[in-house]
Amino acid sequence: MAGNTITKPSDLSCTPSRAARELGLKRGEFDLAVHLGRIRTAPDEGGGGRSVAHAEIDRLRSTDGFPETLLESVRTVGTTDGAALMDVTSARFTRLARLGLVVPVKFYLNRYRAVVWLYLAEELRQFAADKNHTTLLNGRTPEGMRDQLREGLDLRSRNWRGRHLGFLLRQADGPWERAGALAALLDPVQVAEIVQDPYERAYLNRFRPDPPAHGAPGSAATHLAERIMTAEDPDEIGWLRADLAQVLDEARGHRPAPRPTAAPAAPRSTVERAAPRPTAELTQPRATAEPAGSPRTAEPVGPLASLSEHPPEQEPVPEPERSRGMLGWLRRRSA
Repeated sequence: MAGNTITKPSDLSCTPSRAARELGLKRGEFDLAVHLGRIRTAPDEGGGGRSVAHAEIDRLRSTDGFPETLLESVRTVGTTDGAALMDVTSARFTRLARLGLVVPVKFYLNRYRAVVWLYLAEELRQFAADKNHTTLLNGRTPEGMRDQLREGLDLRSRNWRGRHLGFLLRQADGPWERAGALAALLDPVQVAEIVQDPYERAYLNRFRPDPPAHGAPGSAATHLAERIMTAEDPDEIGWLRADLAQVLDEARGHRPAPRPTAAPAAPRSTVERAAPRPTAELTQPRATAEPAGSPRTAEPVGPLASLSEHPPEQEPVPEPERSRGMLGWLRRRSA
């Protein structure tokens, strides 16, 4: 009967891999669409990460121009293709990126372990179409910007961190998760200065997301990704610390960090409490009074004492039985 049909959570949602196939996206494109908020996800009730509702997949499929519009919204380009898209040289495009005028959306490490920044093609087209940017694209770079570039300004890592933090905060389901997202961009030493309680710090680390995977754990590529993930500028560190302290106060009020409880001491048993303690009177033999001047002899103890009080009687030796026969008769005659 239709009224008795039980709908399981798996019937209402699907895994990210399956959702990517149904939407015609590669897994990297799907992850980027989730980061950008193009695809809405929800926590999996079974604790297996996040899932995508079938209603969300139906919503995306019903949009005009699907799947081309969805694919184009997550298309990324590197420096060379981005410069061609904006009709500028690669050197000018790099200067615009270092100044923070175009913001990378992701990065990867090539075989030489060099960082390759990727940008949304959709955002680059919008930047080039803005008439306020005509001088930046075709004219001479302003003097103030040239001075910043000569001093080594490079905002690509910082801008990517800000964008990545926005994604982490959108995925956070509570104050501890938001605190973990902020802590992910700070050095552990900075976090320890703010969260001095070791139990709170251990609990916070459970919600601290890992940096994007770019190699085996402990490899040079992984260390480079961790460095990109960690804030470096003093002002960036300052506002991250301030936000973390504020969110931590909210998290403590929402749910305190768990702490181990001391086990109560086991009570002494009734037999142990009632058992008398041994005294010297019980452990030492009692002295007996003796007449004055009598020599003191050692009293036997144990089995010897019983022998001294009741000496055993000697058993009589049986007489030899008289010899019978001829030999006995001859002995009697000679007697």
